[in-house]
Amino acid sequence: FPPPQVRFGQQKRYQDWFQRQYLATPDSQSLRCDLIRYICGVVHPSNEVLSSDILPRWAIIGWLLTTCTSNVAASNAKLALFYDWLFFNPEKDSIMNIEPAILVMHHSMKPHPAITATLLDFMCRIIPNFYPPLEAHVRQGVFNSLTHIVEKRVLAHLAPLFDNPKLDKELRAMLREKFPEFCSSPSPPIEVKIEEPVPMEMENHLEKDDGCYDNAEAAFSDDEEELNSKGKKREFRFHPIKESIVEEPVDITPFLEQLDESLRDKVLQLQKGSDTEAQCEVMQEIVDQVLEEDFDSEQLSVLASCLQELFKAHFRGEVLPEEITEESLEESVGKPLYLIFRNLCQMQEDNSGFSLLLDLLSELYQKQPKIGYHLLYYLRASKAALGRMGLYESFAQATQLGELHTCLMMDMKACQEDDVRLLCFLTPSIYTEFPDETLRSGELLNMIVAVIDSFQLQELVCHVMMGNLVMFRKDSVLNILIQSLDWETFEQYCTWQLFLAHNIPLETIIPILQHLKYKGVLPSFPGVLLPLPIPAFPRPSEEMVKMVLSRPCPPEDQFTTSILRHWGLRHDDLLGEHIKALLIKNNSLPRKRQSLRSSSSKLAQLTLEQILEHLDNLRLNLTNTKQN
Repeated sequence: FPPPQVRFGQQKRYQDWFQRQYLATPDSQSLRCDLIRYICGVVHPSNEVLSSDILPRWAIIGWLLTTCTSNVAASNAKLALFYDWLFFNPEKDSIMNIEPAILVMHHSMKPHPAITATLLDFMCRIIPNFYPPLEAHVRQGVFNSLTHIVEKRVLAHLAPLFDNPKLDKELRAMLREKFPEFCSSPSPPIEVKIEEPVPMEMENHLEKDDGCYDNAEAAFSDDEEELNSKGKKREFRFHPIKESIVEEPVDITPFLEQLDESLRDKVLQLQKGSDTEAQCEVMQEIVDQVLEEDFDSEQLSVLASCLQELFKAHFRGEVLPEEITEESLEESVGKPLYLIFRNLCQMQEDNSGFSLLLDLLSELYQKQPKIGYHLLYYLRASKAALGRMGLYESFAQATQLGELHTCLMMDMKACQEDDVRLLCFLTPSIYTEFPDETLRSGELLNMIVAVIDSFQLQELVCHVMMGNLVMFRKDSVLNILIQSLDWETFEQYCTWQLFLAHNIPLETIIPILQHLKYKGVLPSFPGVLLPLPIPAFPRPSEEMVKMVLSRPCPPEDQFTTSILRHWGLRHDDLLGEHIKALLIKNNSLPRKRQSLRSSSSKLAQLTLEQILEHLDNLRLNLTNTKQN
């Protein structure tokens, strides 16, 4: 935990999977402090790992802290992080045990100042409260930890952290009282510049997005932090891509030294290739060598590192051609890296080389997660891959994730973030080829409706109406629509438009009426349901009327009244019979029995008072209409 090959900045997909798999239940709250203790006490990376771009420990711990939803779990997690500080002895204990806490606080200051503040506050308050008889020992342990951190240059100075203006005055005053040795003078300078080299984990990530636990949210720097020594603003975020960057040779020397001589020569040829056709020829030779019986499979990881470095340009920009034709699609899948996909499509699954190429793709996937949706695109766009979409399932099982649903969701999420046009292009084939993974997934539907525009919505609706796309099934549509009630208004609008295109009987989803709340949710359902043509609007059944009347009846909610009026104008006798039957049933139910019903059945509960209140609202509405 997590995979040691995960790069800093590419960890979100793994964190999302881990959270769904292990941290999603109330019982898992206690797991977080165990993980933090394990990371601090056991996971001590080598200097080689620390000098690489592998995900640092502080980023994992920072993410775990942000996922705590229980106050008790959050307190235990903080105690797990600072536990080694309490009786720290520099002569016996390792700096690696106390390093994560200070780096979490340092890197969180800009993007997550609340995390830094709560950790500093905890550090101060744990001294007298951990075990009062040993308060002096705990104070000395924390003091030893901070001193050792500065001596080992984990942070050159603590004043920028303890005196940071982002902290509230009370906390800064408490830090100054507890640790005056590490605070600056009463009038600290606005900006502190540290020129000395900073070792260990912090040193390796100064140029990266600080505090990037999941790489999911951007953070703006303070104005003073964006000024260089000459008073000019430095550009951190936007750097135009120049042609020279694309053409500049990539340094793969460390990887080449680990390859066999023949494979090394081919990789060098690939690097020197001047055009796509020449690179494709060399790439095919590399694939052929991988498929040879005497090929050393341990070289797959190094080869994957070379390929992902050489073909970084493959993963920049849009994949889908501007104009989609058979010719343009076939041309777009002519990239050298796609030769691996093509060879897979030409093999039978029982071929020994088939698993070797899957292993190569799995290694590539660890280093470049975008390879997943590129494979989906190839299987959808290439004539050579016709009917071979099932290969993706074999690929998913060969990855570290080892499971189709998780892999598919992560790849579609990566596609959504990179290329919305490609997401829409892949949607019909994904829903068709993997119905068990998609038709029950509100997660995938939300990915789509969260980013499409009205034109793309129209395209998807047309696909549904022509029979090329099925996004809903009778047995699962209700659950997905209930999930959608928590989405943004336009996302709900898109969802209902796609639902209506499927021609699923509205009776199927009438139970959703019980889940509607007037404020914040109603724009989704009534706006779609009520304007339907009269023939399409369902005749009221007793169950439908019961669910409509089961809704709460706040004064500002006209939804139930609107539906009752609509039914009354067209099916007055039928509506009257159903209401009469419900009145008789509810009037005959023992009052005591109603009051003892569990809260879990509250949505289905219908009281006599509710029926009469809704009917009175309908009466008032009809009276006002007649007067007007």
